[in-house]
Amino acid sequence: MIIAIDFDGTIVEHAYPDIGKPIPFAIETLLQMQKDGHKLVLWTVRRGRLLQDAIDYCGHRGLYFYAENENYRGENKEQGEEVSRKLSVDLFIDDRNLGGLPDWGIIYNAVKATTDGASTLQIMAGQSALQRVKKKKRWLF
Repeated sequence: MIIAIDFDGTIVEHAYPDIGKPIPFAIETLLQMQKDGHKLVLWTVRRGRLLQDAIDYCGHRGLYFYAENENYRGENKEQGEEVSRKLSVDLFIDDRNLGGLPDWGIIYNAVKATTDGASTLQIMAGQSALQRVKKKKRWLF
């Protein structure tokens, strides 16, 4: 699976343009996802030197991305060609998701379950704080 990951608020706490404190288990979980065979794309608002700071931050921790702010390495390097900002990925991990950023353990289990054939929505819904409707007991069925 190809997975796009935001940086600020997802891998580190928000402190833009600085780099915030690490979010617990983010790097470790992403490294395990790579070991599981997933391709990771860093997808962030950061550009230029600020993007390089994020790449270096992750690289110093052993996390290297398939691409950064592009579908694949070199995609945006064609001169004169306008490239869409639409990514061709299977999943986005971002703190701006509906409901915010789940715990990295939940994220990992959702990705693993999805590759095993389950629905990510089913996994995430299982972690919901919403009350479940109980079925009424019936005598015959």
